[in-house]
Amino acid sequence: MNVQSIKQRFGIIGNTEGLNRAIDIAVQVAPTDLSVFINGESGVGKEVFPQIIHQFSSRKHGSYIAVNCGAIPEGTIDSELFGHEKGSFTGAYDSRKGYFEVANGGTIFLDEVAELPLSTQVRLLRVLETGEFLRVGSSKIFKTNVRVIAATNVDIPHAIKEARFREDLYYRLNTVPIVIPPLRDRRDDIHILFRKFAIDFAERNRMPSISLSDDAVRLLQNYRWPGNIRQLKNVAEQISVIETRRDIDGAVLRNYLPDFYEDKLPALYNAPIDQKTFNSEREILYKVLFDMKKDMNDMKKLVLDIMQRGTVAHDLHEDNQHLIKRLINDEPEMHIPTEPAVSTFEYATRRDEEIIQDTEEIVEESLSLEEKEKELITKALQKHRGKRKYAAQELGISERTLYRKIKEYNLMDM
Repeated sequence: MNVQSIKQRFGIIGNTEGLNRAIDIAVQVAPTDLSVFINGESGVGKEVFPQIIHQFSSRKHGSYIAVNCGAIPEGTIDSELFGHEKGSFTGAYDSRKGYFEVANGGTIFLDEVAELPLSTQVRLLRVLETGEFLRVGSSKIFKTNVRVIAATNVDIPHAIKEARFREDLYYRLNTVPIVIPPLRDRRDDIHILFRKFAIDFAERNRMPSISLSDDAVRLLQNYRWPGNIRQLKNVAEQISVIETRRDIDGAVLRNYLPDFYEDKLPALYNAPIDQKTFNSEREILYKVLFDMKKDMNDMKKLVLDIMQRGTVAHDLHEDNQHLIKRLINDEPEMHIPTEPAVSTFEYATRRDEEIIQDTEEIVEESLSLEEKEKELITKALQKHRGKRKYAAQELGISERTLYRKIKEYNLMDM
């Protein structure tokens, strides 16, 4: 059976290389009895892959039991997994089989396995190595033939270092690893998934389905999705219920994406950057650089003002004189004579002239950039007859940024 037919059978949407690779590994390992360890962030859909493995294995006619290890209290987890004898603890009014006994001949999926207590991890390791276990409150050894598949969103090597997870159990579970990519690494799949969730919700609730504009799709793809597919589905359903309009633009969608900032610099935002986003960020970077240069000139002027008050150069410590000389001249460190070679007035006049010249250069550079930017915006607006959406697309910036620039350059009449 090929990958596409498997996706249809198990309701998997997407065509990312990482996703296809995970499905391929699951199908290949299914006929064996090897333990499988599935790793991926919360909400990526890890629970589907144990079902694929079970259905394509020789155990498909046996039991399949999924256990969320993080949802069972520590005091009862051993009883749930391995069973207990009557009277073994308060409330044990009868003997009970555990999941490993019930799933004999089948498959057991241990989700969030990193949440197991260390004492339970020891019991699990014994089952994996020998197929033997003890019920709680019993000395009788029971045998089971179970295929174990485990999953977690925890960094297991880090948990091992902190002594929260047994290293020997990790290597026993991790015979065949499967890594499920997070949604932010599946950018081409995000819009497809969103449309699927929106259509399904609309059909269930007998309402028109929502659709996204181009800028909304871009926001959708650039968001990091910390909650992955689960969060994406929630957002699609929230918008379907709350919004009365069925055409959703970027401004509306942004209200449903917590902590989303469009204008993050690449160094601070670990997400794929397309050309349009890069152009917008480049504008910010230019502004930051101009502001930094202006701050440096303000600092120079401040230091010069300090030196002009009286005969400061005579009173400063020699080390401080070196520092000031380097700040003003941007030159390598040089010794400053104790007595000034020129008068205080002459020195101050010369420094003022240098600072004015340097400031003029900055102003000229800044004005040159602003005039060029204004010219480009004007041409784009004229070309598209004042339609800001198409002008913004040609300039490679968002409509929001373009509108701000239009106001800044007084181009509202275009």
